[in-house]
Amino acid sequence: MQHRIVVLGAGYTGATAAGRLAKRLHREDVAITLVNPEPDFVERVRMHQFATGQDLKPRPFSEMFAGTGVELRPAQVTAVDVDRRTVSVTGADGPAELAYDTLVYALGSGWNGGAVPGTAEHADEVASRPGARRLRDRLAALEAGMPVAVVGGGLTGLEAATEIAEARPDLNVSLAAHGSLGDWLSEKGRTHLRKVTDRLGIEVHEHAAVTAVTADGVTTADGRTVPAAVTVWTTGFAVHPIARATTLEVTERGQIVVDTTMRSVSHPDVYAVGDAAMAIGPHGKPLRMSCASGVPMAWQAADAIAARLAGTKVPHVSIRYFQQCISLGRKEGLIQFVTADDRAVDRALTGRVAALYKELICKGAAWGVANPTAGLPSRRRRVVRQQTQDRTRAEVTA
Repeated sequence: MQHRIVVLGAGYTGATAAGRLAKRLHREDVAITLVNPEPDFVERVRMHQFATGQDLKPRPFSEMFAGTGVELRPAQVTAVDVDRRTVSVTGADGPAELAYDTLVYALGSGWNGGAVPGTAEHADEVASRPGARRLRDRLAALEAGMPVAVVGGGLTGLEAATEIAEARPDLNVSLAAHGSLGDWLSEKGRTHLRKVTDRLGIEVHEHAAVTAVTADGVTTADGRTVPAAVTVWTTGFAVHPIARATTLEVTERGQIVVDTTMRSVSHPDVYAVGDAAMAIGPHGKPLRMSCASGVPMAWQAADAIAARLAGTKVPHVSIRYFQQCISLGRKEGLIQFVTADDRAVDRALTGRVAALYKELICKGAAWGVANPTAGLPSRRRRVVRQQTQDRTRAEVTA
C-alpha cells in the first residue's frame, strides 16, 4: 500500500515541496497528490508587472510535473480534518474527499484589507492573479492625469508604486507609508529609493496611517486626504483561514506552529510551509512571509518527510536571509544585503545592475518550480513502513 502524501497549494512552496518529494521517494512507495484551483503556476512576485499590462510566460502544471509521478488535482480546498486525516475539495466533478497519510499544507496567504473602512469596497490588490487582473483593467481605463494611490511602504508597495509610475508616466502616482520611506533599509538603500521615487514623480506621504478608503481617495490619521481614482492596498498579507478551523495549533494570525523541520507541533503527520507556517529562524525571530522564506521551508519539509519515511537521519538546515531584492520598475532595482535574521547592513546594490540581479532571482525561482526534480539526487529512497511508524511514535512521545 502506497504512502499517501497530499500537498495543498501549488505556489512557490507547495509546488517546490511536491517536486522535491517526487525526486526523493520511490514512485512505487508513495502517491503524491498536488491540489490547486488553477491549472498553471502563478508568479506571485511578478503580479505588479502583470497589473501594469505586461504579459507573463504561461507555466502549465501539466507540463511542469510531466513524468514526475505527481498527480495534479485541480480543485479548491474547502476543509481539512486533521483528526480523520482527510481533505475536502471541490473541483469540476463536484465535492470530494481525499485521505492522506502525510499532509503538506501550503495554502499561503492573500491580501490583508485589515479593519480599515472602505478597503474591501474600494481598494485593489496585487497579492493574487484575479486581483492583479482587476487592477490591470482599472489602470488601463484611466485617462492621463488621473491619481493612483498605493497604500503600504513595504516591498510590495514599493514595487507596485514604481512599476505603475514607470509604465504609466501620465498618471499621478502617490505612495502612503506608515513610517518613513524605506525606514528598514540602510542609508544607501534609503537614498537610492528616494532618488528613484523622485525621478518617477511619485508623491510620497510618510507617517501616513490610512484610516479610511473611499471611491476617490484615502484619508490618513492626521487628517490628510490623498486623491485616488484607483487605490492599491499592499499593507501585508492575511493567512488562508482553513487552518484556523482545524484542531491544529495555530498562532493568533492563523499560521500553523511548526518545528525546525516544518512539522506541526500538534499533529506530526502535518507539515506546513510558506506563509501558512510560523517557523522560527535565526536568533529566535519568526521567518517573514516571503518567497525567500517559503522555498527553503519547502526544501526542509520535503527532506524531513523523505528521511522519516525512509528511516534515515532527518536533516536540519538553518534557514537564513542574505538579501532583500526590490524591483523599482524595469530599469531600476535595489538589493539590500542583510544579516542572517534579516536586518539591513551597510552594503546595497542599486541601479540597472540591481534590476538585472532581481530579474535573475525571479527567473531562478520560477525555473526551480518549473523544473521540480532538477538538480537533486536521482536515487529515490524506499519507504520503510514499520521503522517509520516506530520513529514517529518515539518523536511524538519524546
